[in-house]
Amino acid sequence: MAMARRRTACYLVLALLASLAGAVPARAASAPIRLRVDAREAPRGILHARLAIPAGSGPLTLLYPKWIPGEHGPTGPLVNLVGIKMTAGGHPVPWQRDLVNMYALHCRVPGGAGSLDVTLDFVFPRPAGELWYSSSTAAILLLAWNQVVLLPAGRSADEIPVQAWLELPPGWPCATALPIAKRDSTLVEFAPVSLATLVDSPVLAGAHFRRIDVSPAAGPPCAVDLACDGEAGLAAPPDLVAAWKRLVTETNALFGGPHYRHYDFFVTLSDHLVHDGLEHLESSDNRVAERSLIDDDLRLAMSELLAHEFAHSWNGKYRRPADLLSPDFQTPMRTDLLWVYEGLDSYLGFVLAARSGLRSPERGRDDLADAAGLMDKSAGRVWRPLQDTADEAQDLYGAPAAWHSWRRDVDFYEEGVLLWLEADVLIRQKTGGKRSLDDFCRAFFGGAPAAGGSAAHGRTTASGAPAPVVPYTYEEVVKTLGQVAAYDWRGFFDARLHSLSARPPLGGIEASGWRLVWADTANAALRATEKAHESTDLRYSIGLLLGKDGEIADVVQGSAASDAGLGPGMKPIAVNGMRFSIERLRDALREGKNGSAPLEIIAENGEAVRTFHLDWHGGELYPALARDPAKPDLLGEILKPRAARVDGFSP
Repeated sequence: MAMARRRTACYLVLALLASLAGAVPARAASAPIRLRVDAREAPRGILHARLAIPAGSGPLTLLYPKWIPGEHGPTGPLVNLVGIKMTAGGHPVPWQRDLVNMYALHCRVPGGAGSLDVTLDFVFPRPAGELWYSSSTAAILLLAWNQVVLLPAGRSADEIPVQAWLELPPGWPCATALPIAKRDSTLVEFAPVSLATLVDSPVLAGAHFRRIDVSPAAGPPCAVDLACDGEAGLAAPPDLVAAWKRLVTETNALFGGPHYRHYDFFVTLSDHLVHDGLEHLESSDNRVAERSLIDDDLRLAMSELLAHEFAHSWNGKYRRPADLLSPDFQTPMRTDLLWVYEGLDSYLGFVLAARSGLRSPERGRDDLADAAGLMDKSAGRVWRPLQDTADEAQDLYGAPAAWHSWRRDVDFYEEGVLLWLEADVLIRQKTGGKRSLDDFCRAFFGGAPAAGGSAAHGRTTASGAPAPVVPYTYEEVVKTLGQVAAYDWRGFFDARLHSLSARPPLGGIEASGWRLVWADTANAALRATEKAHESTDLRYSIGLLLGKDGEIADVVQGSAASDAGLGPGMKPIAVNGMRFSIERLRDALREGKNGSAPLEIIAENGEAVRTFHLDWHGGELYPALARDPAKPDLLGEILKPRAARVDGFSP
């Protein structure tokens, strides 16, 4: 009932907007928006677009997408939309921005025009910095269609047809989940799709491009599409390609079969784009460092990314929390269930990376230890419960690194791994090993019975287009878990989501036969993360996270560094009387272990220079997992490959 009320509310909002914007004639409503994007200047950070929007005479409101699926916030990059001009029948049409909703543009279409023609440009920020929507370099373009479209107010994106064309720089291949009607050397014509499908189907193109087939023996085709700033970075080793193929079979085995018609993993390899991922139903946008495929440490650092984003094709795209639906890209999303949307997929990414061989089980345990250790050093746990990190996610995604542990930001990723591991272990214990979280995933996201089974490949409408999202609620999650294994799941989640304990939920690690311990050397996963982020992580000992140049990026509240008065933005210049370097700081930590003299750091704070004395004598500390021989190794069982053992699916 709650879900039905929310969906009804969305439709009422759309109806109200339609009445305010003026009635849309039936002919205009059925005709497609014609969109042509000229990306020939993408290497210097500019896109040009022309839109022909069917419209009757009278007032018209056009909306720029604001709430972008998968980004969980009002992230539409409006400030980079420039050069807007509107005409009808060859005559200029004045427009005015709404004074409350900056994403709305009002105009009046003259009689007899039949359509409104709009030209606009989109400029990418350079340098990219940490802005997600900066997705072009001199050799790469990841086109997100939401950056170059406007839609009439009062209509759902699922109901608006679009005919699109894309002109690329000469010699640039491309890949997309969109059906291609025709293409020549530079111009690609796409088959008509809904605006919702268009926005969910980016295009990857580049001067240095490689396409690798990773299709399973049975099921829809799949490929990994690589675009790199240089040719050398495209050299994916054979064992990595084999692991990508196993990822497809293992993920389909976990969920019981795909809902996509085909799937493309887009991988951009660049040191000039933000490194992250964004999910889509039939593709994923995975952004990593330029040498990630050919450098062992960088490869390990990205080992979970493709698995996480692939799992979103089921959890996030086929099904999505009802509160995260925004049918017109304007209706605000509520992010309270991101601990399911992102937290569960973080756990599944952890599991699938090991099952597919993208990393070894040992490296997977290292990564689990890092997540547990990081949450254990989260000083903000005593004032902000995990649920609140999901509730405020739209703001926390943009939070700076400074004071991370005190603030807490989107901790439902790391803590979600711990939460869902514990749920997985509980299911196994309650059913005597007969069921696991895999059964929940197949029942809830795969459309198969809880005991197993196979979902239909390529879930589509009668026209062959992807079907609309199937929403879900907290109540449905709890109910389906109860069908898999009888237990008080609501009480289980409520206790952990609203806890103000200083300690993270480690029940899953401990019940699976392992313990969180502290070692004096960093594990391989943490070293790889440090290399990928060009950082030094000493948060587990003195409480400092240092950036590339040694500047303090974060300080753990309550740590020795915090108690001494150090803060983010300060830059150490000396340690124990010697000029500062990371190596000297590590040496000082080891030499001071079990001693009595404080660690001395001289640091700059703007124009001020001060000496800080850290009362720390524990040496270097890093999280690790130790085996508990008194308990069965359920974690090892969880990370074993499953594809060949699942009924109804042949790897």
